[in-house]
Amino acid sequence: MLELGVLSLSDAQIRLGTGVRVSHGERLDEIVGHATLAERVGLDLFALGEHHTLDFAVSSPAVALAAIAARTSRIRLTSAVTVLPILDPVRLYQDFATLDLLSHGRAEIIAGRSAYAEPFEMFGEHLADADALFDEKLRLLLTLRAQERVTWRGRFRPPLTDAPITPRAEPGSLPVWVGVGGSPTSAERAGRLGLPMVLGYIGGPLSHARRAVDVYRAAGEQAGHPERLKVGISTHFYAAQSEQDARDVHPYYYEYLRPKTPGGRGFVVSPEAFADGMRRGNAIMIGTPAQLIEKILDAHQTLGLDRFYGQIDWGGLPREQVGESIHRFAEAVAPVVRAHTDTQPSPARG
Repeated sequence: MLELGVLSLSDAQIRLGTGVRVSHGERLDEIVGHATLAERVGLDLFALGEHHTLDFAVSSPAVALAAIAARTSRIRLTSAVTVLPILDPVRLYQDFATLDLLSHGRAEIIAGRSAYAEPFEMFGEHLADADALFDEKLRLLLTLRAQERVTWRGRFRPPLTDAPITPRAEPGSLPVWVGVGGSPTSAERAGRLGLPMVLGYIGGPLSHARRAVDVYRAAGEQAGHPERLKVGISTHFYAAQSEQDARDVHPYYYEYLRPKTPGGRGFVVSPEAFADGMRRGNAIMIGTPAQLIEKILDAHQTLGLDRFYGQIDWGGLPREQVGESIHRFAEAVAPVVRAHTDTQPSPARG
C-alpha cells in the first residue's frame, strides 16, 4: 500500500514580477485551500511544516491543521516537521491530541530536529544540544502518548510526577513519525525505536536515499521490530501540463532556494541543474504526469515506500497553478500509481 499526499512548508516569497512579498494571512488562506482541494480530489495526506522566521507563515502546525480539520472529513493531517528540540513535549502532545479529537482520529506528528538555527536562539536552546534534545524529547513524547499519568525525569525539562496528561488522543491514533534529512544517525534511531520514517529527498539520485533507508531498516531489524517499519519520502513537486510547462516553473524554484542575503542559507539552481534534477533517477518530482508516475514508482520499488509527499507550493507559485498541479496529481498520477501498487484511497474516518 502506498499513501499519497501533499505538503506545504508555508514559505512566504516575493511574488515574481511584483517585488511584493505575499502576506502570512494570504498564505494561510492558500494553504487551507490547497488542503481542502487535496481531500476533494481524493489524496490521502496533507502535511504542514513548522518554521520560526519571517520567511514562513506557519509556526504552529496544530493550529493551522485544526482550521483544515474543520473543513475536511477524511484526509490525514500531519506536521512536517514538528521542531521537537525547541518544544515542550507535554504541550506538543496536548496540542496534537486536541487536533486528533477535533479531526476524529486524523492527526499525526512528524518529529524532526530542524535545519535552522533561529528556533534554538528564539526558544533558548543550544544548537550544539540539538541531537540530545531531540532524543530525550522524542522518548518523552512517546511516553506521553502511551500513558495517561506520567512520572519522568530528564536533562532538559522539569520533572513530571504522576502528571495527568490530558486530553487524550483517540485510542490507537496519533502516529509519530521521524523526519530525517539523510543523517545516518537519525535514520538509525528511528529504526531502533521502531518508528516510521519520512526522508526529505530533495537532491541527488535515488541511490543516496537508499543508503538512509538501508540504515533505518537494518537498525529496526536488529532491534527486533521489522514489522513496525514504514518509509515515506517528501520531495519538491509539480505536476505539469507539458514538458514546457515543467521547464517554465524554474524561476519559482530558483526564487525558492536562492540565498536571500549575501552569504545566507540557500543555493542557486541553474536551468541546467534544474533540468538534470528532473531526469529519471533524480530527486526533483517536477514533470508531466507520465514522468511523475515513472519516478514515484521507481522510488517505491527502490525504497519500499509506504508514503509519498509532494511539496506543492514553493517559491511563490500562483495559487491557481498549484491547484492545477494538485488536480493532475490526483486525477492523472495517483490512479496509475495506485493500480501498480495495489492501493486504494484512504477511507473516510469519523
